[in-house]
Amino acid sequence: MGVHDHGVRSTEAPIRTGGIGTGLPLSGCAALVTGASSGIGAATAMALAREGAAVALVARRTGRLEELAATIRNAGGSCAVLTADLRDSGQARCTVEEAAKTFGRLDILVNNAASVTMGPFEEIDPEDVDHTVDLNLTAVLHTSRAALPHLLNAAADGPRQAADLVNVSSLAGRIARKNNSVYSATKHAVGAFSEALRQEVTGRRLRVGLVEPGMTTTEMATGAGAGAARGLPQQAWLRSEDVARCLTFMITQPPHVAINEIMVRPTVQEH
Repeated sequence: MGVHDHGVRSTEAPIRTGGIGTGLPLSGCAALVTGASSGIGAATAMALAREGAAVALVARRTGRLEELAATIRNAGGSCAVLTADLRDSGQARCTVEEAAKTFGRLDILVNNAASVTMGPFEEIDPEDVDHTVDLNLTAVLHTSRAALPHLLNAAADGPRQAADLVNVSSLAGRIARKNNSVYSATKHAVGAFSEALRQEVTGRRLRVGLVEPGMTTTEMATGAGAGAARGLPQQAWLRSEDVARCLTFMITQPPHVAINEIMVRPTVQEH
């Protein structure tokens, strides 16, 4: 394991020509998934690997990433572990460059890393506000900016004749409710950023997508974000794999098809 500039650490694996990556929709492509140590990020990384992509796994918890990497490699896939705190713009930039260097390209970026701060706004610790804004919004901006040249190159010259930048938002990015002001604000902003960026790059075959899940069984939702369920029993919530299927469906469309937005709720979630 090497230690790189700005605190980014990586464990690299070569791209394979066999295993789960052969002859599949994303064969020959490389993806970077943030927040990949658990939940939607881990499920998405695994789903993209099953479709043939080499995947850079990004989060702060190296041990969790290594466990997922072992699963992907045991299935014949290729991946790299990149430990970084994406709230730091330097680490975000170096993470993208490390992923592109490792695989020789970058075709897909999934911005999934996020945190939640809940409670009456007047009672929220300002440090928690900064943490949530920095991870949910600022990190998305910095990571996306660093990835854009690579994604546009892949869209122009890659095997799929398209590239994908997908931001994982939330139903809270559409419906603002009390005690969820900071999280909702960041997710509303991610939605606005996604649409503005889509308009800027769509003519260059870079598809920008937004996925907005309702209540989903993740560490974040069952911990600090549990109050958002408003009585909806956890057994009725979405699973991380459900959301990952939506992302994979979006990314694996033919090059002339852009699914720019998917909102997915548990069947019995009213709002």
